[in-house]
Amino acid sequence: MKLAELSQSNLNHQLQRGLSLQTGSFVVKIKSSIPAVARGLALLYAEYPIIEDSFADFHVTISQPSTWRRYFKPQVLFGFEGVSPFSPLPYDQAFPMLEWGMNWCVTNHAHTYLSIHAAVLEKNGRAVILAAPPGSGKSTLCAGLMMRGWRLLSDEITLVRLSDGLIEPLPRPVSLKNNSIDVIKQFAPDSVFSPVVHDTVKGTVAHLKPSSSSVTRAHDVATPAWIIFPKYVAGSATSLTSVAPSRAMMQVAENAFNYGLLGQNGFHALAKLIQSCQSYDFQYSELDQAIVLFDQLSLAVAA
Repeated sequence: MKLAELSQSNLNHQLQRGLSLQTGSFVVKIKSSIPAVARGLALLYAEYPIIEDSFADFHVTISQPSTWRRYFKPQVLFGFEGVSPFSPLPYDQAFPMLEWGMNWCVTNHAHTYLSIHAAVLEKNGRAVILAAPPGSGKSTLCAGLMMRGWRLLSDEITLVRLSDGLIEPLPRPVSLKNNSIDVIKQFAPDSVFSPVVHDTVKGTVAHLKPSSSSVTRAHDVATPAWIIFPKYVAGSATSLTSVAPSRAMMQVAENAFNYGLLGQNGFHALAKLIQSCQSYDFQYSELDQAIVLFDQLSLAVAA
């Protein structure tokens, strides 16, 4: 059963008991009575499978603290297995907090993968990893590629399997911030966004619904082909510059969540990834031009 098959009242009821949602290879059991959580799930996760009477990888809650703050400047808490790993946030940030919390679950507990803070997409069977710090235009580029036919594997976490080096999809809504929200709304007017939330720790945020094909193919692994370090520079020409494997390895290691924790397994997984990919610095200012270049890369591999 898909989430879209539930009426809003049924969704609300199941969330109060605990709703098990399949996101890629993970099942997350979500419990909440906050309306914004139900609305966000109904809007952005309509095509995701609901798993009934099944083991869940992560049990999470979004709830209000049981203090006087329920009434004066109300807040929300993210709970994981009965523990609250984060400080409370303002009540209107309930849905973003769920998204950030689910990312935290994966990066802190899924250690059968080398997990990298990077977006990743696929076309013609090959995956491109976009690794860059906040403010580099990574998520904007990721969203633009998805809206032009690339399959989203993840906008935040690249999961490289330790067993074979393939990339495991984790397609969930794309998190966009500040000016990027309007850029993508203008670039893809039919895109579906969650309500905009202001004054978060990341600024103004909204989440973009994944493409249907990305959700449908959530169990189709991909072969890594490129590691790209993007940087948006206003007014710049679109350029792609080769990066030496040694520097690429250092930069990806710095962006990995669990590289140090995995020890020798992490080193071997990263070395194999670097060897199997072409690495580039990428600078752009025009999203359309960027997508043309990426499509040319994918066509060259397909040929």
